[in-house]
Amino acid sequence: RPGLALCAGCGGRIQDPFLLRVSPDLEWHVACLKCAECGQPLDETCTCFLRDGKAYCKRDYSRLFGIKCAQCRAAFSSSDLVMRARDHVYHLECFRCAACGRQLLPGDQFCLRERDLLCRAEHGPPPDGAAA
Repeated sequence: RPGLALCAGCGGRIQDPFLLRVSPDLEWHVACLKCAECGQPLDETCTCFLRDGKAYCKRDYSRLFGIKCAQCRAAFSSSDLVMRARDHVYHLECFRCAACGRQLLPGDQFCLRERDLLCRAEHGPPPDGAAA
């Protein structure tokens, strides 16, 4: 299809012998497919992520759009183990009592007051509906 396709990056016709197809409806000149954030060339050697018609490298896509730890606000890697409390997600090492700093482990009772995790052992029973 060279010569018929329009590049999603620059809008020009793709007349090159090769083009990169990122999704069924988006095709790019090889030289135009770059991360919208850092400019890294995106080719068959790296993972490409699309959002709102823009292409991103994995690092920038995770940083900009990925779930962030409720405590440290850093993104998660695919190998991270996490803890959850209601709508919040935490790195294991960030899942700590806000008052005493004790790391909360699976099975520990705690309460969530606004954005603060509190261990139940030191800070008493939670108010109605706040137990997790």
